[in-house]
Formats: sequence, C-alpha cells, structure tokens
Amino acid sequence: MEEIKTSNFIEEIVEQDLKNGKYDTILTRFPPEPNGYLHMGHAASICLNFGVAEKFGGKTNLRFDDTNPVTEDTEYVESIQQDVQWLGFKWANVFYASDYFDTLYAYAIQLIKQGDAYVCDLTADEIAAQKGTPTEAGKNSPYRDRSVAENLELFTKMKEGAFKEGEKTLRAKINMSSSNMLMRDPLLYRIKFAHHHRTGDKWCIYPMYDFAHGQSDSIEKITHSICTLEFVPHREVYDWLIAKLGIYPSKQYEFARVNVNYTVMSKRKLLQLVNEQHVNGWDDPRMPTISGMRRRGITATAIRQFCEKAGIAKREKINEFSLLEFCTREDLNKISLRRMVVFNPVKVIITNLENELLLDIENNPEDENGGTRAVTFTKEIFIERDDFVETPQKKIFKMEVGKAIRLKGAFIVTCNEVMKDASGNVIEIHCTYHADSQSGKDTSGIKVQGTLHWVSAAYAIPVEIREYDRLFKVENPSDEEGDFKDYINENSLHVIPKAFAEPALQSATLEHHFQFLRKGYFYLDKDSTSSNIIFNKTVGLKDNWSK
Repeated sequence: MEEIKTSNFIEEIVEQDLKNGKYDTILTRFPPEPNGYLHMGHAASICLNFGVAEKFGGKTNLRFDDTNPVTEDTEYVESIQQDVQWLGFKWANVFYASDYFDTLYAYAIQLIKQGDAYVCDLTADEIAAQKGTPTEAGKNSPYRDRSVAENLELFTKMKEGAFKEGEKTLRAKINMSSSNMLMRDPLLYRIKFAHHHRTGDKWCIYPMYDFAHGQSDSIEKITHSICTLEFVPHREVYDWLIAKLGIYPSKQYEFARVNVNYTVMSKRKLLQLVNEQHVNGWDDPRMPTISGMRRRGITATAIRQFCEKAGIAKREKINEFSLLEFCTREDLNKISLRRMVVFNPVKVIITNLENELLLDIENNPEDENGGTRAVTFTKEIFIERDDFVETPQKKIFKMEVGKAIRLKGAFIVTCNEVMKDASGNVIEIHCTYHADSQSGKDTSGIKVQGTLHWVSAAYAIPVEIREYDRLFKVENPSDEEGDFKDYINENSLHVIPKAFAEPALQSATLEHHFQFLRKGYFYLDKDSTSSNIIFNKTVGLKDNWSK
C-alpha cells in the first residue's frame, strides 16, 4: 500500500487495517435519520466518512435510517441528498434501513429460535423500572423465559397487528446484570401503527436503532462504521447481535461530535425553533443547518476547511463559530466579486463634472482572471452618511470640508461645502473632482488618505440587506438553566430595507458570492425577485465578535 499521511486516529486505524490485509477495500457509510435537516455536526461526520474513504481509495454509502415512520419524511431525504452533494461528495449507493425490513424480521426470528430474544408484555415504564441502576443489577422480565414456540407465535401476531402500541415488544435476552445498561435486554422491535414514507402500511412493527444499525452495516459489508461518542455504549450491543446472527463482522468506531458555540445542535431543539417561528424555517441563515449556512453564503469549501481545522478527537469540545467565519473569509476573499453598495446614503454633487464617465473597475484583485466591470461616474452620487465628518478625527480618513479623498475606482474629489436642513442635518455635499486623478491613471500628484465606496444616484438599484448575529446570547444555551429558548438573541437579525447598489448586482445569481466594499461578504437570498433583491450578510471583513 502506498504511504498516506494520516491526520487523525480514525485514518490511522484504516491505514493499519489495510496494511495488515484485513480488508482489500474499505467501505464507510453516512446513515442519517430523515427526521430533520442536517447541521454542522452532520457536516463533520460527512467529511469524515466520505473523506477517509476517498483518501484510502474506498467508497461510502448514503443510508437513511428510516425506522421511525412518525418523524420521517421525504422532504428530509431530499434535503439530505442535496446537502451531501453540495458539500462535494459522491456516494457509491443510496440505501434505506427499510430496504432491509424483511431481512431484519428474519434475523429477529433467528434470534427467537436460538433463545436469544423474547416477546415482553411490560410497558415502557415497567421496563425502565426493572432496568436497575449503574451500580445495581436489573430484574428479569417475568416474560423472559417464554418458550420459543410462544415467542414465535406472539411475534407473528405483533407483525399482523393483533396488539396495540406499547402492549408488547421484542427484547434481546442478554444480561440484566451487565455493567452496560444497554446490554440489559434491549428492545429490538416495537409496535407502531404509522404510515411509512416508503413501505406504506406494510409494517406495524419497526426495528429499534440497535437492531437496525449494525445489521444494516453488516448487510452492506461496511468495514468501518464511524459514529459519534454517544454510541460508545451501543458498541457492545452492536457486536453481540452480529456475533449471535453470525453475519458479516462490521466494526464500530467513535469520535467526538463537532459542536459550535452560540447555537444548538439537537434536531429536537432546532425543530422547536422552526415550529415556534423563532427562525424562518430550517434554512434560516442563523441556523447551524447546512442549508441555512448555504443560504447565508457560507461555502462548501469553508465548511470542509472548518471540519478539518476542528479536527477528529476522542473528547467532546465546543468549537468557536469564529473559526467557521475565518474559514469562510479565507475562501470568499479568493472568489468573491467586488461591488459597491451604500447602506445609509447622503448625496454628493460633483459640481465640475459635465458629462457622465464610464469607468472600468476590477471585479476581484485576488483573481488575475477576474476581469473588470463598467461603472458609470455621474454628477450625483451617494456615499455612506457616516463617511462624512464635520469634526476631523485622528487616524479616521473620511470626507470633510476642504479635504481631498479618493472615490474607489474613480477620482480624487475635494469637499467644498455642505447643505443642511432646518434641523442641521447634512442633506447634500458639494465636491469638485480632479480629472487627472483617475484610478490607475493618476497624474495629479495629490496625496490622499482613505478611499470611499460610492454609487451613482442615477443608476443605483435598491436592495434589501439582512445582517445576522449569533442566534443565542450565551455560548452553550443547552447548558444554561431553564428553557434554552430564553437565551435567544433578539437582535440576531437586522434588516436594512433599502440600500443602494451599483447596477451590476441586478444580474446576481446564486452562483455568485460578493464582497460589498468596506462592508463584508454577501450572498443573494433565495427569496429575491427582480423587483425585490435581497442580500444576506455572510460574514464581516474582520472578526468583530471578539471585540
């Protein structure tokens, strides 16, 4: 095997297995439950499962763990596929746990016949009460010693719908004294009268996670089943069932889930935020979902880079959201088209400009093949109101009366006077431009400090700007007292209903990322129309959060 540089302990395991000849080819899987949209934690798992397979010449299956028909939907299946593809990965096969329902049922019959499973009449509360504690053994179910014949008959009746939900379950017969609570006769099947998004009403019994997961891995001959740390206790059940069934010995490995501060990563909590309308859907740009970040303008490259920098570890930790922002800035700086947008305008009149001038301004100084765009310099322009000061400040380079300053991609202008309304507010600024100071062709000899962005008053188009902050006011809302929703940041969305943009933004599409000069990085929102153009702020030019 060719020497490959490993970057985490999972890759080291895979490399060693291949070197030892344990496998010819590795096969991993990404097995989400289609009960919600994928988030950053899933992104790390996707990058790991697909990435390690790619690195060592293997393949990855996408498998939907659709064993709970009550919470699952084809909407989630479609969104998951879109997210995986958008992140830049290709699966070898798409499978569903429901593909294996007949096989899993046959496995259950095998366990019953071997005396390794039994039908139990205890309720969920009664089962929990008899489980014991980590230091005290549990009690055997009074139904644990039913005969094989009786268990087969009852399990068949469960399948045929003869019993109510919760009236009976199928449990593995393992060890009620095990130090691992999950080994104390775990549930294998429960009754659930619910329409399944793929199998319809064929089944009224559904396998539990512990019975479906390992067996699905085995059926697909997964070599490395990579899970997060909460599944460490499940590994013993995973191995026990595979051994009892005598099927392909897939192996489970665990890594620490990737968490991010100032948000929540629980699908249940994210669903609450959506259902209670604290956010505008699963893809709200404040959400930690992959679709939300895509809508915000965070790139797939940035997410993959973040996952790599966050690393694969054996201990849980909280990663800084600012690390994701850093990765995003690094990528967007290379690919973003530069544009000028004025958020809070004040009019500037160039008193000595007689005719409009057509200028060529570069699209991206970081891209030598980025080209230029035509921008019209007109007698009346807008600049940011905050870019004019009446009282000069040290090391703050803005427009002021009697001072020269450069307009981006255009000319040096000198401010001569300002016009005010009755309340003393500046309503108009009069300047003269220096015709020999055009950017790239400057022969004026005038030295200036500071460059301002601007737009033509005649040609500017109105756009809506949505600026985002952290969704929560505390680093880890799930660890705080009370309801996590009490810590929602009420100022996480700020809307500027009418900013003025250069006309080139009229043709913006979801294929483009933009840097609005001196403002940050922005991305066209999917709800935009030709008459209502909306941009989401992806990230600022600098990390202001730490300040």
